[in-house]
Amino acid sequence: MIKDVPKEDRPRERLLKFGPSHLSNQELLAILLVSGTRQESVMDVSNRVLMHFEGIKLLSEATIEELTAIKGIGPAKGVMVLAAIEVGKRLNQYKPTDRYIIRSPEDGANYVMEEMRSLEQEHFVVLFLNTKNQVIHRQTIFIGSLNSSIVHPREVFREAVRRSAASIICAHNHPSGDPTPSQEDIHVSATCSTIT
Repeated sequence: MIKDVPKEDRPRERLLKFGPSHLSNQELLAILLVSGTRQESVMDVSNRVLMHFEGIKLLSEATIEELTAIKGIGPAKGVMVLAAIEVGKRLNQYKPTDRYIIRSPEDGANYVMEEMRSLEQEHFVVLFLNTKNQVIHRQTIFIGSLNSSIVHPREVFREAVRRSAASIICAHNHPSGDPTPSQEDIHVSATCSTIT
């Protein structure tokens, strides 16, 4: 049990002494769970949760039903974990109030990467820029299937005109993880080049 662990080795004390970046995923999760069960310490329960989800990545996509199906995780603990995950996602997606400037393709990719990398369907996203290449608006124009999203140029340009955008950047994800352009990607690039 956690009370049998020397005080200086307990997760909360280690966080206070060394800071959160020095704690393992298991220790951070143990702090969120607060307590274990009569049979298991909070460290054991947090370890089982991580093993169940095969690590932190799949845990970030967990549902309350999946969490509460694990012995030792009730609704209160499940809600605590989901709330912490959501706060982390929002912090990761936070953009400062100053308008983001696109100076290179890498800047455009960085602007949308964190939010798009965990999506399980193809999303076609457009960034609308002013004359100083500042992002004035970001919009998901279309959500497709696992491996395709069909978008008509009129949908993209309608919003560009409405926003008085000087230029646009189109992006979409590949949920498969393979960034190789499909034939449709190549066709869309050629079409956009012709239009512009």
